[in-house]
Amino acid sequence: MQFKRVILMAGHYGSGKTNIAVNLAKLLKQEGHPVMVADLDIVNPYYRSKDSEDELKQLGIPLISSPYANSNVDAPALPQEMYRIVDQTDSYAIVDVGGDDRGAYALGRYTPKILEENNYEMLFVINQYRPLTRDAKSTIEVMREIEYAGGIPFTGLVNNSNLGVETTPEDVLATRAYAEEVSGRSGLPIRMIAVEESLYEAVAAKSTDFVLPMKLQRSRKW
Repeated sequence: MQFKRVILMAGHYGSGKTNIAVNLAKLLKQEGHPVMVADLDIVNPYYRSKDSEDELKQLGIPLISSPYANSNVDAPALPQEMYRIVDQTDSYAIVDVGGDDRGAYALGRYTPKILEENNYEMLFVINQYRPLTRDAKSTIEVMREIEYAGGIPFTGLVNNSNLGVETTPEDVLATRAYAEEVSGRSGLPIRMIAVEESLYEAVAAKSTDFVLPMKLQRSRKW
């Protein structure tokens, strides 16, 4: 599957965008592409790309994140190094945008250069099993709020509807109609379905979409 150079992952809190960002980075690296992960989430401390820093480092994938991530310091600071996502054009940059519109504001300082290069995709991660995105109408409302805050229009959807460790292939496939309705109302294509590795074969066999197998990662307890 072909991707643009800058891949922005955004969605409602708990949609799973961070886990997708990490797993997509690993897939691109396995295919031989240079790739970095940038964690723009300065709002939600419970699960950040920072949690996968050691694993990414072992694979040779740079992680750029707030110096205060995974600490007890609650400061909305981003390092100067974050500009690598727009300056280092010889590498894929997968950007984990903060949840909802509040988290997307941090994207604004990089928006002009991203739009100028025009080699990006802004993927909206959807999960029908989350309380505030159970139907297409409410899902698109969240999407428009994020677009307005970040200043970049979405270009595609990622269906990551799941129930955590209790998810079955049927649970994923049952959300197809929901994803198609979000797609129809928004005009955005479904770029991929993200599923836990053990569900991959069952879902891929019954779907025409690109299916991204993921290692299930859980939030840290605080």
